[in-house]
Amino acid sequence: MHQIDFTHDPERHSWVQSANDELSDFPIQNLPFGRFRIKGSNNPWRIGVAIGDQVLDLPALGLIETNSMNVLMSAPEHERQALRHRLSEGLKENSSYRPAWEKALVPQSGCEFTVPCSIGDYTDFYIGIHHATAVGRLFRPENPLLPNYKWVPIGYHGRSSSIVPHGSLVLRPDGQSKGSGQPVFGPSQKLDFELELGFLVGKPNNQGTPVLIDDAEDHIFGVTLFNDWSARDIQAWEYQPLGPFLSKNFCSTISPWIVTMEALAPFRAPLHRDETELHSLPYLDSEINRAQGSLDINLEVRIRTSAMRRTGSEHVTISRSAAAHASYWTPGQLIAHHTVNGCNLRPGDLLGSGTLSGPGPGQAGSLLELTNGGKQPLILPNGEQRTFLEDGDEITLTGYCERPGARRIGFGVCSGTVMQRKETSS
Repeated sequence: MHQIDFTHDPERHSWVQSANDELSDFPIQNLPFGRFRIKGSNNPWRIGVAIGDQVLDLPALGLIETNSMNVLMSAPEHERQALRHRLSEGLKENSSYRPAWEKALVPQSGCEFTVPCSIGDYTDFYIGIHHATAVGRLFRPENPLLPNYKWVPIGYHGRSSSIVPHGSLVLRPDGQSKGSGQPVFGPSQKLDFELELGFLVGKPNNQGTPVLIDDAEDHIFGVTLFNDWSARDIQAWEYQPLGPFLSKNFCSTISPWIVTMEALAPFRAPLHRDETELHSLPYLDSEINRAQGSLDINLEVRIRTSAMRRTGSEHVTISRSAAAHASYWTPGQLIAHHTVNGCNLRPGDLLGSGTLSGPGPGQAGSLLELTNGGKQPLILPNGEQRTFLEDGDEITLTGYCERPGARRIGFGVCSGTVMQRKETSS
């Protein structure tokens, strides 16, 4: 586990004044990494660090010798720690670095952002126990959780090629769904969002070499927001016996900024389970993991419909949850399980958390749960109703960490707008 040090001091301020705003996602205590370029430039993507409403161009200052985020992510821990320390010292109030570093600042409003690293493989897990219970109850009211759920982190191999950056359009997918007699083909009528976190691998492991649970977090570089869009009607028809396919692989949206595990050190939480369920099989269990293996991250989902945009209305929040209370498995347990059979993870591999729903009303991380499978429409403040997403709906995920004695840090935003796919001629 990463240690708290001077970079987390809540009294530390920056000469970048916007970073000192109490509600800023990107104070000097955060320093997340992303890839950016000036809007409309078509230049190669560069590695930057978010500070307030600015981006610090790291290659321009010679702070790194690469424009590959994957190379940076795989650097030894002591090198990454040294870079964080240097960034914190250079950006702190009254720093002697200010005259030189000011020249490497770029307003975020003048930038465009892409997927924060090159994603090789993508595994989506199912660690949200309240989501798994709620969805299971729709299909198996008497037995919502299958017998393996509390023993093995359930996951499936996703499609990395269709992971898109924040702000991208989400094209409604075509596919088969259940009909009367024979299946019907056409655009999904039950398009949904999924509120997730993404854990990005930094340090690799060799093939045939499992990662021990107490070493697992050393292999995670950082965390992003993640929306794994889902076509529920296609999913219900195709998922047996091998799991999701076309219902999931058409699009997933990732946020631009990777909040590092070092930045999250003040926001650790214990494994949130009943006392009788704290112990897992030995390769998934340790005292450290039980004591502080979870991450205390607050999550929100907002919607803005076409009608809301026409009237100038802002997004409205439709769900709030907390990752630590929603998760049955920790990030470290996901790494330990993924590699226990000898699977080799590589820098930039992505592990999705699965939908992180809370236990109460208004805490569900998908419309499938918020509307009880489409049976109870969600009523928006302007009178519109939603069972599933309609064309023009924009979904925005946000996340932040806050607790007494620590500076609030955030994850930025992760947005996508649903659009009907245009027909193309062959």
